[in-house]
Amino acid sequence: MKESSYSKYNKFYEQQRVIIDKKLASALNKREPESLYGPSSYILESSGKRLRPLLVILSAMAVGTKPHKVYNASLSVEMLHNFTLVHDDIMDNADLRRGNLTLHKKYNLNTAILAGDSLLAVAYEYLLKDCYINAQQVICSFTNGLVKVCEGQSLDTEFERQANVTLEEYIDMITKKTAALLQTCCEIGAYLGNGKNNDIKSLSDYGKHLGIAFQIQDDLLDITADKAEFGKRIGGDLLEGKKTFLFLVALDKAVGKDKEDLLKVIKNKGIRSNQIEKYKRLYEKLGVLDESKKAIKKYTQNALRSIDNLSNKSRIEIFYWLADFLIKRNK
Repeated sequence: MKESSYSKYNKFYEQQRVIIDKKLASALNKREPESLYGPSSYILESSGKRLRPLLVILSAMAVGTKPHKVYNASLSVEMLHNFTLVHDDIMDNADLRRGNLTLHKKYNLNTAILAGDSLLAVAYEYLLKDCYINAQQVICSFTNGLVKVCEGQSLDTEFERQANVTLEEYIDMITKKTAALLQTCCEIGAYLGNGKNNDIKSLSDYGKHLGIAFQIQDDLLDITADKAEFGKRIGGDLLEGKKTFLFLVALDKAVGKDKEDLLKVIKNKGIRSNQIEKYKRLYEKLGVLDESKKAIKKYTQNALRSIDNLSNKSRIEIFYWLADFLIKRNK
């Protein structure tokens, strides 16, 4: 990709991100009671990549629709995403999200649960504002995405109690927990743009494969990122004993003492903070970081093969830019 094209798409992304941020900041500010919508606004105003709104916008553009036609829908998917994050943080008892206190830590558990629920309700409200065409398909896609996220979260929780989890089971879990929502974003944009069936399929598959790559990248960043940039504690997955892509690859490769050390993570339901470097070195020794990078590349290439089938070939390049942008991210 030419440097000029990359700069152009970066500029477009930043422009859209500013627009989305402003709209999200004002989405709930006139609603009452403040005790409900204040905390809801707090989570929306936290800085994020706004990847999901961008996917709605890009998918609508790919089938010939202007961004302003789908801004409400793009807000709705970000609200849905943040609804899932609020409850995910509660279930993980996480302290930080995007470098800020999580909602239940800043306020309290009951407030966080209710604020999260309100985000889901308002998400549907905003989605309906843009449903001038293909409303049934849009709402079905949105609802199906929500169902899949809940299924994925349930599987993730179930894995915490399971002694044995396969890589295949893990990929199935993240396909639901993470990738399904990105897939939904692409479908919604394409449906609202009245795209052709083959274009909807191309965009849907792009979102799914990109989502899998995105989650494996997240797993990798958990152990390799800089804390100041990542916005979360480094090694958090190991501290909690999560069976991530990296951990499962390591468990499959390890023998002898290395295998015993990894099995202790499962037995003890996590490690101590002073052991993070030890396990990072073990991952490096076993080639886990390289295996993760290969998997990220594989699923990214799957996404790009899907998007190559778009009817409007002039719209393909920006999806290549997005995939490259996400692979090179450090948070």
